[in-house]
Amino acid sequence: MRTLCASTLIGEFFVIGFAGLVAMQTSDLSAATVWTVSGIAMALCVLLCGFITRPGGVQLGWALQIGLIASGFVVPAMFFLGACFGGLWWASVHFGKKVDEAKARFAAETGPAAEAEPTA
Repeated sequence: MRTLCASTLIGEFFVIGFAGLVAMQTSDLSAATVWTVSGIAMALCVLLCGFITRPGGVQLGWALQIGLIASGFVVPAMFFLGACFGGLWWASVHFGKKVDEAKARFAAETGPAAEAEPTA
């Protein structure tokens, strides 16, 4: 799950940065306000990559998705992009859990002997 969710978050990092550039040019907000909000959201994306498997990590990711969609009030294209990333986030969490479960089942079936063998 970590790899899929981290990939989605890194994609969001870049989208938020580009949306900040658009918001700076098209909205009445000051550049400081735009970059403070965008910078916090971008930092949250990067930090969340490391905390995704911790308790509350997925929920914090969902909060980020809601914020991304809500940024559409400043940059209207973000309604669409936020919804797209919300779908990607759902898929990352859903299918990531399935992959983790399959890995755990495989490890339980093969036992410790498979782990001791070196891979080439």
